[in-house]
Amino acid sequence: MPVLFSVVDHVARVTIDRPEVLNAVDAATERDLQAIWATIEADRDVRAVVLTGTGDRAFCTGADMKGGSGASGLDYWATPRPGGFGGIALRETLDVPVIGRVNGHAVGGGFEMMLGCDIVVAAEEATFGLPEARVGRLPLDGGMTLLQRQIPFRQAMGMLLTGKRIKAAEALSYGLVNEVVPRADLDAAVDRWLADILACAPLSVRAIKAVARRTAHLTAAEAQAARLPALVEALRSEDSGEGVRAFIEKRKPVWKGR
Repeated sequence: MPVLFSVVDHVARVTIDRPEVLNAVDAATERDLQAIWATIEADRDVRAVVLTGTGDRAFCTGADMKGGSGASGLDYWATPRPGGFGGIALRETLDVPVIGRVNGHAVGGGFEMMLGCDIVVAAEEATFGLPEARVGRLPLDGGMTLLQRQIPFRQAMGMLLTGKRIKAAEALSYGLVNEVVPRADLDAAVDRWLADILACAPLSVRAIKAVARRTAHLTAAEAQAARLPALVEALRSEDSGEGVRAFIEKRKPVWKGR
């Protein structure tokens, strides 16, 4: 299987397992990823996701150009890829938080997948870039539209128009990642973020992500007025009352996810 998938203690782990090609994504890998995201969306027991790649060299280096069918750029553009590259770059239906564990190079489609994550923790050796223009292609699966929305315009255009790759420290200064750590500390850092997410009411977390992701195109007043199903569910939940009781009783809340 080109993608490893497991769910343990409310955490789904999705690992692209093609280290021999720097975790590049071919058609079979894309199909696996699409199926996995759909599975996670249907599993209400999942409260967080960790997305990464196997090995120490690459998170994901995008489309497997050597293993592809030789399709033209126009043919590639016309091929449906729900949710953008890897099914995650532009996905709007996944309400649980996704942590990108960037263990190495995140370039091309791999960088687009990272842009689709909510929190990103990177090893010091990680690099980031959208080199498509250097090979006569375009970052079609989220790169052109997401990057300029997530970092200042000049930095975004500097990366897009030159195809240059940046190191983790520079990505941190741009606000592309949340934390950069030595490789030996990568898993511990991810676990800290997971622990903080799992300490929160799962329906509250789902609602917050849904509002943030689905109202960004609205004015603040319009977004505030949006009555998204995830928001209503969280406000009506048992956990909403449990959180207040636990605070008053000075104990940790016991979340039920309902």
